[in-house]
Amino acid sequence: MHASLHFTTTNTPPSSSTLPKNPIQITRSPTTQITCKILINPSKKTLHQKTQKPLWPTLPPPNTKPLLPQVNPIKPNIYQSRLNPLQKLAASLLNTIETSLIEPLEKKQSLPKTIDPAVQISGNFSPVQECPVQYGLEVVGQIPDCLRGVYVRNGANPMFEPAGGHHLFDGDGMIHALTLGSANRASYSCRYTRTSRLEQEAKMGRSIFPKPIGELHGHSGLARLFLFMARAAVGLVDCSRGTGVANAGLVYFNGRLLAMSEDDLPYSVKVKGDGDLETIGRFDFKGGLDRPMIAHPKVDAVTGELHVLSYDVVKKPYLKYFKFGASGTKSRDVDITLDQPTMVHDFAITQNYVVIPDQQVVFKLSEMIKGGSPVIYDPNKTSRFGILPKNDVDESGIQWIDVPNCFCFHLCNAWEETSEVGDPIIVVIGSCMDPPDSVFKEHENNPIRAELTEMRMNLRTQESSRRVLVPGLNLEVGQVNKEVVGRKSKYVYMAITEPWPKCSGIAKVDLETGSVTKHLYGTGRFGGEPFYVPKRKNDSMGNHVEEDDDGFIMGFVRDEVDESSELVILKASSMKQVGLVRLPARVPYGFHGTFISEQDLKEQA
Repeated sequence: MHASLHFTTTNTPPSSSTLPKNPIQITRSPTTQITCKILINPSKKTLHQKTQKPLWPTLPPPNTKPLLPQVNPIKPNIYQSRLNPLQKLAASLLNTIETSLIEPLEKKQSLPKTIDPAVQISGNFSPVQECPVQYGLEVVGQIPDCLRGVYVRNGANPMFEPAGGHHLFDGDGMIHALTLGSANRASYSCRYTRTSRLEQEAKMGRSIFPKPIGELHGHSGLARLFLFMARAAVGLVDCSRGTGVANAGLVYFNGRLLAMSEDDLPYSVKVKGDGDLETIGRFDFKGGLDRPMIAHPKVDAVTGELHVLSYDVVKKPYLKYFKFGASGTKSRDVDITLDQPTMVHDFAITQNYVVIPDQQVVFKLSEMIKGGSPVIYDPNKTSRFGILPKNDVDESGIQWIDVPNCFCFHLCNAWEETSEVGDPIIVVIGSCMDPPDSVFKEHENNPIRAELTEMRMNLRTQESSRRVLVPGLNLEVGQVNKEVVGRKSKYVYMAITEPWPKCSGIAKVDLETGSVTKHLYGTGRFGGEPFYVPKRKNDSMGNHVEEDDDGFIMGFVRDEVDESSELVILKASSMKQVGLVRLPARVPYGFHGTFISEQDLKEQA
């Protein structure tokens, strides 16, 4: 969920894979209760600027030692000694501009909760340090045989304390990996994804890349942007290897685990034989990919294809669609015409179509000149969905159908049906959010609603309908059985996002009857996105061989009362807990995850 920034430079500073070993603790209370209302009835406060420091948890993980060499963030000579005299002069001048002009301007700004670091990185949203593999974890109950493999979940884990505004989505990507084996064996590790951005900032000992959501607001945001461009122009930073954080999505495709954010190419991460994680590097599909891809690509379990969207906030075409065959070969791009750059965080596929949302949250960079955010809600725009045949080589066959007053941050699934009179129907299941820009903007006295909704679009009449499936309950980040993505599914498993943005449980929703079965974590216990793992995959012909609730649901849970973290395993049919793994370190609330089977791990590229 990031605005893409694209720069080029031919001056490349020396690369480094070193990260800080002992970052300094951020001085905020770990038990603040403000996090449960991060976007509800927010007040404003002024951030008091502090010396920029790396972040780490209150207590390090037990029995662990970071495996990374020390980088002293207080001594920039380590980096400056590698600069030529002209670069040293430019660095000194630009640092002076930052400290004497930009930082005082930022200090005067009142920060809304949506970009206030004291809110966005507090409690269990605060970062942790890396944890090498920890074996012999305590298991309560039984780990099902079909869960032999590794559950990985991505999230934002900022390395350095922000100098100004910070949004949850701005943090550096960290993957948490829980490996499950036979005889109830379990191990855990977490590692930063070594993005180019992270490695350069670690070498400099400070945050240097602008934060797209937290910092790029108003005149100070423009100043930050121009400062970064100046540093890139003289070779103090290298943008040619990307600027992304890889903190949002994870997908396992063609033997590779890919970590993604919308501001860069994906990063390939290997799950090692001992359960540790290793960043292989920025992955361009062997030269086939030259632009960022959104964090929610779709794997068609029947064809093995990976379907992708990519948006641009600066130049036309603002949106492109492409796909990769099961072997990783990329199709040609299909340019999608949009009137203005639009946030497209997620989309859906059916058996024959790609379903593309064109909604009311848009990018308008000119708003920064007026002192505002470039991410805005456009009330004059009508939300619509584009239905594009999967195999089309251009956009001429796309059908746009209006679905007014609809903003879905995440879509759970879509499929094709035929009406009683024979009309082709596209059914889309998603969580509709209101106000649409709640994630990015304060709304006084207007609590966020995220309701599971069914949208039906008639391809012949171009008409649409919308129906809330579960009124009065906030449901987000939903999952269906991955074996039926693009085909009709009976159940969807949703995070109960109450109190927002925390997740107090999981709701299993029957899409045919509307019935809801809940599993609540208990007082003071919160989780995140649930992930469904089937007992059995589709057969060799692509036929679905089990019910959509024969498998298991898993997810990380934090107990904020006794300050412990766990992996919880539920039997989907009963929504009862069958297993629990006690984790050796705190796992912050995060974003999206996936499960890689034991067999797939053996076949990694």
